[in-house]
Amino acid sequence: MATVTASTPRTLPTGLLKHRAVHKLLLIALAAAVLVPLANAQWASGSWPDALTVDLTSPLGKVSDWIIDNRDSHPLFLYFFGYVSNAVVISVHAVYLVLLGAGWAGVTAFGALVAWRVAGVRLALGTAAAFLACGLLGMWVPTMQTLALMVVAVLASVVVGALLGLAGGLSGRMDRILRPVLDTMQVMPAYAYLLPVVLVFGMGVPAAVLATVVYAAPPMARLTALGLRGADKEVLEAVESLGTTARQRLLTARIPLARKELLLGLNQTIMMALSMAVIASVIGAGGLGDRVYQALASVDVGAALAAGIPIVLLAVVLDRVTGAAGDGIERPGRAGWAYALAAAVAVAVVGRLVGRLDWPDTWTLNIAEPVNRAVDWMTDHLYSGVPLIGGTADWAAHFTTWVLDPVRDGLQGLPWWSVLLIVATLAWLIGTWRTALTAVLAMAAIGVLGVWTSALDTLSQVLAAVAVTLVLGFATAVAAARSDRVERLLRPVLDVFQTMPQFVYLIPVVALFGVGRAPAAAAAVVYALPAVVRITTQGLRQVDPAAMESSRSLGATSWQQLRQVQLPLARPALLLAVNQGVVLVLAVVVIGGLVGGGALGYDTVFGLAQGDLATGLVAGAAIVCLGLMLDRVTQPTERRTGKGA
Repeated sequence: MATVTASTPRTLPTGLLKHRAVHKLLLIALAAAVLVPLANAQWASGSWPDALTVDLTSPLGKVSDWIIDNRDSHPLFLYFFGYVSNAVVISVHAVYLVLLGAGWAGVTAFGALVAWRVAGVRLALGTAAAFLACGLLGMWVPTMQTLALMVVAVLASVVVGALLGLAGGLSGRMDRILRPVLDTMQVMPAYAYLLPVVLVFGMGVPAAVLATVVYAAPPMARLTALGLRGADKEVLEAVESLGTTARQRLLTARIPLARKELLLGLNQTIMMALSMAVIASVIGAGGLGDRVYQALASVDVGAALAAGIPIVLLAVVLDRVTGAAGDGIERPGRAGWAYALAAAVAVAVVGRLVGRLDWPDTWTLNIAEPVNRAVDWMTDHLYSGVPLIGGTADWAAHFTTWVLDPVRDGLQGLPWWSVLLIVATLAWLIGTWRTALTAVLAMAAIGVLGVWTSALDTLSQVLAAVAVTLVLGFATAVAAARSDRVERLLRPVLDVFQTMPQFVYLIPVVALFGVGRAPAAAAAVVYALPAVVRITTQGLRQVDPAAMESSRSLGATSWQQLRQVQLPLARPALLLAVNQGVVLVLAVVVIGGLVGGGALGYDTVFGLAQGDLATGLVAGAAIVCLGLMLDRVTQPTERRTGKGA
């Protein structure tokens, strides 16, 4: 025993030096010792040098002017974009007429019967209740408008996503080409690509549908490619041995084996399309999103909630139905579907015969007034003057003064090359040198675009909001992981928070906190919290029970089990929670430009409002680069070979 004790001090430094992270830190320190003095001598001021920026205002302005001048005369617009626009308008209008023709009873019956055949009686009753609630809130017609838009947008997104996923799943080279394209489509804020879509198609339904397709197609493409690549090789070899062609193998083996991934892609596409419903209202989509946007403009919390609840109900119902289809809970035969369709048609016909197509006005419930009264009471009693703890306005001011301002000033006070060095260090420690190179190039591109200062302002808001999100999320997740009752109580709350449109969060936080960067950060925290809680809870619950039992038999306390067993074993889930928290916070901080968040979010919103393609696209591209950098810094990359790091 004494021999072991004596040898420990001699072997510890050797073991430490063999650690890969230490090697990386030593190499970074060596590079910094050489490069930092040179950078400091060349760029002593520390601000991003003008010589390294590229002004895109002139070329993007010329592109915008050309589109505007030729939109009504050029063959590209007349014979391609024009036909696309007309097809979208006709499709949405046709679906809308079918929904109105079926009446509220027919639509409710059809939705309930589909849910019954897919997932059983319980979800069927929930679906019927959700549609009836949309009518009770006085939102039946806007709900049908949104549903018509959703049907066309989701179908187009599924077709586009499936074709891209098919190409990526069958070709490794195509998959590598598509990956950065899909990353850009998902990370770029909706406001950034609403502007070019509006320039080409004008305000209205076509622009809204196509913007939704750009936003909602990537999940379908990714999951389709994943399912096709992950097909059981033994099954494929068996099918190939029967002399089948590549097309036959695709239709009879690959696609059926990828059923779960395809249905999950459909589920995620629907969720993404619904989240775009409100944002698309800015460019004339109408429906529920337009009601929410109008309520935001007038800070009418009650009206926003009345329009937001149907969106949440639609999202929850569609999520449950498509999720049940993916799990294969029910496998209805053709006869069952025929009976269900016949029953729905019968209900619609009866409703039409008795003249009950429209939702009766006397069956509506006005929740806007009581909600606004409650908000007014909270504003009067919580905004300021609360004894001892102050008010929400004081909290916002303190958070801005003590957290947001110092973080922003600290980042903007750093020399630009030191920021790149920090990014490279973090990305390399958690990933590979390729990860670090990607993160550094993404951050450097922000400087080249000429929005370095604004990007650091946005980054400060993201970092502050992520810190609050992780503290609240991890604490809540630990409680949910240790108690089934807590998890059951949290589940409906998280469902509502996760499906509520991003715009809706801005209204109550503005009422309680005023305008500025703090309300934008508060809305981002509320929006990102459900994903962090869910992922962390799942990771903690999936820890090997044998490891937990072993630690318990050794006399470990609950705190020791959490700290020494659960958290280390759940590390991948925790890192994924951090990654998703960062991405979701960034999405809402950008929208916070509408309520005084400033920085890149304001530039994006300003570009859309003023038709300034250069300002909007440059800010959007900078946000993409910022999101790419944060993703690489927070998502570990597995080493594939011994040379990967």
